[in-house]
Amino acid sequence: MSASAVHSLWTTAATAADPISKIDSPKIEYGQLSPTLIVLGAAIIGVLVEAFVPRKHRYYAQLFVSVVALAAAFAAVVALAEGGYGTTKARIAAMGAIAVDGPALFLQGTILLASLVGLFTFAERRLDPEVHGNRVDSFAAQAASVPGSDSEQAAVKAGFTTTEVFPLLLFAVAGMLVFPSANDLLTLFIALEVFSLPLYLLCALARRKRLMSQEAAVKYFLLGAFASAFTLFGIALLYGYAGSVSYGAIAQVVDGTVQNVNPALADTMGNDALLLVGAAMIVMGLLFKVGAVPFHMWTPDVYQGAPTPVTGFMAAATKVAAFGALLRLLYVVLPGLRWDWRPVMWGVAIITMLGGAIVAITQTDIKRLLAYSSIAHAGFILAGVIATTPDGVSSVLFYLAAYSFVTIGAFAVVTLVRDAGGEATHLSKWAGLGRRSPLVAAVFAVFLLAFAGIPLTSGFAGKFAVFKAAAEGGAAPLVVVGVISSAIAAFFYIRVIVLMFFSEPRPEGPTVAVPSPLTMTAIAVGVAVTLVLGVAPQYFLDLANQAGVFVR
Repeated sequence: MSASAVHSLWTTAATAADPISKIDSPKIEYGQLSPTLIVLGAAIIGVLVEAFVPRKHRYYAQLFVSVVALAAAFAAVVALAEGGYGTTKARIAAMGAIAVDGPALFLQGTILLASLVGLFTFAERRLDPEVHGNRVDSFAAQAASVPGSDSEQAAVKAGFTTTEVFPLLLFAVAGMLVFPSANDLLTLFIALEVFSLPLYLLCALARRKRLMSQEAAVKYFLLGAFASAFTLFGIALLYGYAGSVSYGAIAQVVDGTVQNVNPALADTMGNDALLLVGAAMIVMGLLFKVGAVPFHMWTPDVYQGAPTPVTGFMAAATKVAAFGALLRLLYVVLPGLRWDWRPVMWGVAIITMLGGAIVAITQTDIKRLLAYSSIAHAGFILAGVIATTPDGVSSVLFYLAAYSFVTIGAFAVVTLVRDAGGEATHLSKWAGLGRRSPLVAAVFAVFLLAFAGIPLTSGFAGKFAVFKAAAEGGAAPLVVVGVISSAIAAFFYIRVIVLMFFSEPRPEGPTVAVPSPLTMTAIAVGVAVTLVLGVAPQYFLDLANQAGVFVR
């Protein structure tokens, strides 16, 4: 057969099937995805700044780009909410990949504000004494050099700083913005990786105690890789069960309301083993990110080893993103499985609340104590998730907003208390701090009281909302366990306050460094949010209520 005959055969076949006209061009709603696109674009600009801007100007350029991007993205979220995308115009955008609805916008706004406050602690350069006439921050002079090596000492002497932390932070934020708004399992997984990988790197960049910091990063990376693998395997099983990775399609198959069944999938759709194991594996991956027991093992080591600004940012923003994704998965994809997942979540919530509170009592390091406290808080938030009512969703949204600012503020205060070796995180060093520096101790006491859930702080309003939703949702025994755990937790928070104000200061005790306006702003915002949400929470509770409906 001649070449021309083959060619004519091919063109005839092509025309007959006409495959070209069948490929639809993708429809992307850029306006509705603008918060994420702004942050991603700024992260890429940050990478270019590292490549082309002279070293001495990079810090200011990166700080400017990051602040403008986070502020602009927050403005975009507010504009979308004002435009009704959180309520009446809620929709699925980007060809089914992203949900633009109330919970997504509320959580994205919270993540962006928390990240902006966290960014100020990243940029702090006045706490450490100057090295060779250069101001230094919390991050390694040159991340690639071996700790203690000649190349590291040369980098310190030359006054290098790791300004790559700013684009890394922006990439992490971009992933976190997509995570709670993902509307199919593949988008969920990609967002998980996009925000996890920068966090693994950020954890390894501490200027002091570099080996401990690198050990924390390796632990986080290995355990995070396990969790990601579980999630991916769960996604594969759910795809095998429903024949789709879209949340809406899976929910229809779970409910039995699916209309046209693909004959190739007719056999697996009735297979509940695929559904149960797949759902359990995905939930396991999300509980790892949240830091719930028994998937919490990484939390204390990583919180202690990572640079403190990174710990604060990670503790606040990751929790918000992961709980958002967990809520959407349980309320949108698996409401038909409620009787299967609720008892398991009951167990997880109970051991998380009690485990975090009891183990925290034994801690002697302030960062580890806050890590176990964050585990206990994950348990309290799970109580709201278990409520399976609209109030449950709105109470979790409010709690996450309140908790994130208290956390960043608390870790910002930890960066101020220093001795010759850097941050003084051992509790014995904090004895008598209230006499040496009454203002710093008082601010830290406000944050600890908020963690403990004392009235007139945001912690009380959040806990009250979550426990009320859980009790009305039929989980009253869980509330009893929550109140007992709160009482246990209050013991170690108040113990730190007593240590600061009623102990004699040691002569060789630490000093409190005077920060630049950046850290002062971060701490001031934390205190302001803590008190405003505690004294007058109603406006914000109403806001969370309006934002509490998922688009399906």
